[in-house]
Amino acid sequence: MPTNRPGAQTPPEHKVVLVTGASSGIGEAIAARLVREGHHVVAGARRIDRLRELAERTAREAAHAGGGMHPVPLDVTDRTSLGAFVEFARDRFGRVDVLVGNAGVMPLSRLDSLLVDEWDRMIDVNVRGLLHGIAAALPVFTEQGGGHFVTIASIGAHQVVPTSAVYSGTKYAAWAITEGLRQESDPSIRVTTISPGVVTSELADSITEPGAAAAMRTYRAHAIEPDAVAEAVSYALAQPPGVDVNEIVVRPARQR
Repeated sequence: MPTNRPGAQTPPEHKVVLVTGASSGIGEAIAARLVREGHHVVAGARRIDRLRELAERTAREAAHAGGGMHPVPLDVTDRTSLGAFVEFARDRFGRVDVLVGNAGVMPLSRLDSLLVDEWDRMIDVNVRGLLHGIAAALPVFTEQGGGHFVTIASIGAHQVVPTSAVYSGTKYAAWAITEGLRQESDPSIRVTTISPGVVTSELADSITEPGAAAAMRTYRAHAIEPDAVAEAVSYALAQPPGVDVNEIVVRPARQR
């Protein structure tokens, strides 16, 4: 993709991929898989120590494949932080090819528990964080003549169960925002929404309401590993420029 900005040039087959929420779970799996495939992954999260450990674990495979892991501290609720995250990648590589909006939280609870601070946190991370990423990357994609947004939503974007009202609301918002982005964007900008079902991750650890925590233990009896979602991301990214994979739902075969 053309650019007038300074920075090291990267072969076009090796994409520059930004991943938010890359310190654990799905985000970690996405970052690890893509760097092993030879991409340059700018991994963002608040837990920079976890990102550095991930970079060390994948360094040998990344070097062999021609890619690299680049840890950057990131708070998606801070618009300035996300802007700096995107600029870091562009300054270093001369372009940004993909933004994977993965950062999310899931403190489920019944509405009558009135855990308003937790509702606000979900809105800040799951919705505002996604919008901050779009605001930071969309002008870059437009200027350079292409790019790819990948949003990690949830099966909660498609169904609501007791205790998931606010979480499902934020994930439906993520789905709707990403679909609107697809419709509004130039065809040179590809847009993908991936909605995972039950996945082994730390997300359930944030549930403070006892009833919701107990229900989640039962709900998570059958879960897929995060790499199943990472593989879906890899598939979407690997398609030729004229192919836009718009939506993927990936969940355990036993989840209905």
